Amino acid sequence: MSTKPRVVIVGGGFGGCAAAKGLKDAPVEVLMLDKTNHYVFQPLLYQVATAALAPTEITYPIRTILRKQKNATVWLAEVTGVDVNAKTLSTTEGKTIPYDYLILACGARHSYFGRDDWEPLAPGLKTLGDALEMRQRFLMAFEEAEKCDDPALQQAWLTFVIVGGGPTGCELAGVLPEIAKKALSPDFRRVDLHKTRILLIENSPCILNTFPEDLAQQAQKDLKRLGVEVRNGVKVTDIRPEGVTLSSGEEIAARTVFWAAGNKAAPVGGSLGVPTDRAGRVIVERDLSIPGHPEVFVIGDMAQAALRDSSGELIPEKLVPGVAQGAVQGGACAARNVIRRVNHHPTEPFKYQNLGDLAVLGRGAAIGNLPWGKVKGYFAWGVWLFVHVLKLVGYRNRLNVLLEWAYAYLTYQRGARLISNRRR
Repeated sequence: MSTKPRVVIVGGGFGGCAAAKGLKDAPVEVLMLDKTNHYVFQPLLYQVATAALAPTEITYPIRTILRKQKNATVWLAEVTGVDVNAKTLSTTEGKTIPYDYLILACGARHSYFGRDDWEPLAPGLKTLGDALEMRQRFLMAFEEAEKCDDPALQQAWLTFVIVGGGPTGCELAGVLPEIAKKALSPDFRRVDLHKTRILLIENSPCILNTFPEDLAQQAQKDLKRLGVEVRNGVKVTDIRPEGVTLSSGEEIAARTVFWAAGNKAAPVGGSLGVPTDRAGRVIVERDLSIPGHPEVFVIGDMAQAALRDSSGELIPEKLVPGVAQGAVQGGACAARNVIRRVNHHPTEPFKYQNLGDLAVLGRGAAIGNLPWGKVKGYFAWGVWLFVHVLKLVGYRNRLNVLLEWAYAYLTYQRGARLISNRRR
């Protein structure tokens, strides 16, 4: 039996994989736990949800990612809680897993702000299963509209409401009109898909409020040009199978609602016995460890980490954003700090480096706030395409995605329009 310290990493996403790779040459044994056997490239989940890409094109086996890392083992397991005093994890199978060091990178789920009864009516988009459910509902709406003889009900099937004007909501909203009116319209006989309505509901005064105001306004103009009805400054107060109610009192008849309005951290963080914020994120120390337990690190969407300047000083009221680059950098920092603790050296503070933000809105429409300047239009769209292909895991995935995007651009067609389960 190995006498090396055991580092358990929970979560095989951006942060977890970055942490595991950061420990490649460390004198430790790494155990990666995840409730699925695959890594998902989350920024492209919406493309699976809208039938642009197949699930296999944005996923990769975790075991294959770590295959050449001799000190890493992968287990398929779902962690339900942590006993920080006993240094053990519990799983759904009733197994107890000991650790010397722990890195939690379990991510987040969508938050319905106390209305969990809305989840069956308005699925969110965080996992591959979510994307497939969303694709199912999206495609089935057109099938139901094709069979419908009642004009009002038919229009309700052709009306899609997206709640939340962040990047995910805007990406979904921007691509749906093109699919309905270009890709699917020639295939249907009894329904005019040009009557499809896409409504984007955002409680804030402007969509994409993490971007500079001028870029956010440009994004709103682009979405309107693409055929999206943007409603700012209102919120959804009720969701029913027949439609939604807005805070303005407006009733919208819509049989398909998608949720992109909020996140909450994975519940395992609540078992640590340390403070969390309203979204369930663990309030971590400057080195990403938790108070009172320097051997436990929390990263990515599970952590409330404060931004720091180059000298390590706090930047007031600024938090590390819950994006892929934050998770990757946090995973790398946690790995370095594990190595420092093993070697009895002081840990280093986490310093987030913003590499830029991009949001794609549709064909030839995107915005970017990059370190070297602001970009928009086709140039931003091209940058977005290049970055996302580059970041995909596996040469086969990169080639397949490039081919699918080229095919879709030239023909407007979607290659993954499979309906596998008709239940709604």
